[in-house]
Amino acid sequence: MAGTIQEATKQIATKKGAPKLQDYVKSMEKEIAKALPSVITPERFTRITLSALSSNPDLQQCTPQSFLGAMMTAAQLGVEPNTPLGQAYLLPYRNKGVMEASFQLGYRGLMDLAYRSGEISVIQAHTVYANDEFSYEFGLDPKLNHVPAIKDRGEPIAFYAVFKTKDGGYGFEVMSIEDV
Repeated sequence: MAGTIQEATKQIATKKGAPKLQDYVKSMEKEIAKALPSVITPERFTRITLSALSSNPDLQQCTPQSFLGAMMTAAQLGVEPNTPLGQAYLLPYRNKGVMEASFQLGYRGLMDLAYRSGEISVIQAHTVYANDEFSYEFGLDPKLNHVPAIKDRGEPIAFYAVFKTKDGGYGFEVMSIEDV
């Protein structure tokens, strides 16, 4: 993949005028199509990526190599970056004075990948409020109990995620507001 990104940047750099990241994305369309799983079409992914660029001026300032690398990571995983689905994000950041893009997988993207694995039957995330009935235990016989209050739930105090595998296994993780 790194060689393909370098080829695309060289190819665009030889054209007249200052190249834009949109030009690099368009030049990578064939590679995007090869990388994507069947859950998303190349046209949709390219359109989403171009939309992310147009909606975030800081992304447009990123180096082509970092942006294309982050974009291709999203493509390989088959997640939609910077959409309301919250699956993944292409984020600009300053690294030693140079704007670079990084890929960050969102929790909804993690959930989607878990379902796609075929091993997970249920995965959920919930918020616990101060007036909810909530308890959990770890150890050899872990337990989790959450009964949401009917009204006046209060402020959020914790979050948890649970999963159940197709063969009957399960697990959970609880995090306080401070942990998050």
